[in-house]
Amino acid sequence: MSETESGAADAVSSSTYSSPAKSLGDPGITPLSPSHIAKDSDADDAVEQLFLVVVAIDFGTTSSGYAYSFTKEPECIHVMRRWEGGDPGVSNQKTPTTILLTPERKFHSFGYAARDFYHDLDPTESKHWLYFEKFKMKLHTTSNLSMETDLTAANGKKVKALEIFAYALQFFKEQALKELSDQGGSDFENTEVRWVITVPAIWKQPAKQFMRQAAYKAGMASPENPEQLIIALEPEAASIYCRKLRLHQMIDLSSRAPVNGYSPSDTIGTGFTQAKELVRRNRQSRTFLVENVIGEIWSELEEGDRYIVVDSGGGTVDITVHQIRLPEGHLKELYKATGGPYGSLGVDYEFEKLLCKIFGEDFIEQFKIKRPAAWVDLMIAFESRKRAAAPDRTNPLNITLPFSFIDYYKKFRGHSVEHALRKSNVDFVKWSSQGMLRMSPDAMNALFKPTIDQIVQHLSDVFDKPEVTNVKFLFLVGGFAESPLLQQAVQSAFGSRCRVIIPQDVGLTILKGAVLFGLDPAVIKVRRSPLTYGVGVLNRFVEGKHPPEKLLIKDGTRWCTDVFDKFISADQSVALGETVTRSYTPAKPSQLVIVINIYSSEQDNVSFITESGVKKCGTLRLDLTGTDASVPNRREIKTVMQFGDTEIKAMAIDVATSKSVKVGIDFLNY
Repeated sequence: MSETESGAADAVSSSTYSSPAKSLGDPGITPLSPSHIAKDSDADDAVEQLFLVVVAIDFGTTSSGYAYSFTKEPECIHVMRRWEGGDPGVSNQKTPTTILLTPERKFHSFGYAARDFYHDLDPTESKHWLYFEKFKMKLHTTSNLSMETDLTAANGKKVKALEIFAYALQFFKEQALKELSDQGGSDFENTEVRWVITVPAIWKQPAKQFMRQAAYKAGMASPENPEQLIIALEPEAASIYCRKLRLHQMIDLSSRAPVNGYSPSDTIGTGFTQAKELVRRNRQSRTFLVENVIGEIWSELEEGDRYIVVDSGGGTVDITVHQIRLPEGHLKELYKATGGPYGSLGVDYEFEKLLCKIFGEDFIEQFKIKRPAAWVDLMIAFESRKRAAAPDRTNPLNITLPFSFIDYYKKFRGHSVEHALRKSNVDFVKWSSQGMLRMSPDAMNALFKPTIDQIVQHLSDVFDKPEVTNVKFLFLVGGFAESPLLQQAVQSAFGSRCRVIIPQDVGLTILKGAVLFGLDPAVIKVRRSPLTYGVGVLNRFVEGKHPPEKLLIKDGTRWCTDVFDKFISADQSVALGETVTRSYTPAKPSQLVIVINIYSSEQDNVSFITESGVKKCGTLRLDLTGTDASVPNRREIKTVMQFGDTEIKAMAIDVATSKSVKVGIDFLNY
């Protein structure tokens, strides 16, 4: 298949390109030897824009929220206003990540408001409204994510994912600006805000870029002013916050000594109850003071010490290993972020499987389609009981079945819910006369087991890696970290290897850390590159070394086409802002439009851009027509890639004329 400039051919993900050089009739570029690497990390430091406030948005799978801090008083982090609505048994510092569109596909509401409105609609009406929940996982699970990817609403209708994400971000943008304006007494402009959006570290580059595109669409920043938006990695944000923890702000599950006067035996049980009390008292105040000191626990860390951050949320678990670099206490990522879809949603899926076992899969599928609002209700009832699960619980957990579930089941099957439970021989779930499912604590714990086992297994694998020896602390953060079952499992599996620490108000850790990151983005100094990057070039053909099918003869010169000239390897350490420079020259001296294609791969050693798994992710077009013809016959084109931020930038410069072109690496449009 011929590779066209439009990049349509790239839809084939195996990316078996035909030779670009042959089909484009484009002579391509060839390296100027010797190729050199320059580390001039200061050269490109843009002048920092001055923002009055940093607003961070934790866009979660199950719940979302924002927090902010004024750059003049960085030690105060304000968590957003309390939300209307809220569920019994669930603290509402965050709002559910749910969104409702009208039948005309216009934005209607977000969060509790969306859920409650949808729930109150008549079933005949509700099937025309578009309700979305837990949609963030789609960015993680879609292998060929693009601007055209769809999301499916509860009623089965499809909408572009980009629109939904942009609506959600726009909602947060408006809420935050309104709150800032109300607080300051005058209108707050978007230009005065630096926005930070958090994403899981294990997301692939296209998903991270997708989030940035959605934010541009929501009007938070623009391609012309990209610095206004930072995409922060969730475990990094958590890590930054954990550095500031004081002893009274955390629970040390492994402490042999009493923490705050609790002895270790009762730390998990009462420690948590007392911590919850503290949190409840603090709920009234939404401002958290972050002292400008290093927390006590952190001061025990020495140069080179390692710690693990386990960020367990609704959809994913993200594991990062960091190392301290003194004196400033900068962080260095030691082992590239790993994890997987082992979030608390896994527990919901197990519950759904249990319902299918009792009532039949055919009924559950029908019920979800015919009574979507009642299904949402049932899952809300389950959510609050899920939070009551604990290792030492003895009394059963009751889950209220919505009336329409009982009613619809009778119509569907011709017998009662009670009959189904008796017949299903699922012995640890009983029917109570008040219209509830009664689950024994063991039954509830069994729903957690597959997800928790996967998390523990994954952590064991990480601990076995050579880079991950002598870990001092394990910080357990994220919404799912509130689960005593997960805490106990992590503590019993790893408590002997390192100290397991849980920040109080653990569900807000990432949000607060993201604000701190926005105030000082340079705090993360070294990252691991998730991919190998390079450009496609022509090399002089060497008999015996190069495969004969790559031979291209142009004007009497024998070239080897499709060579992958590597800039950086997957999992290589990259300092923030580090640049890698290579020099090329047009293969044909008279060439005036120079096209440099950038490719990426998850593999380390790539020789040719035609290998499987190599994807095109950027094009630099340098048009030199109209420039002075008296240029040296070997024109030098410098190509620079700047790494280290969550985004990667590339630039080509014609040395003789200083004409240059810049491009952001693009994973969505090729």
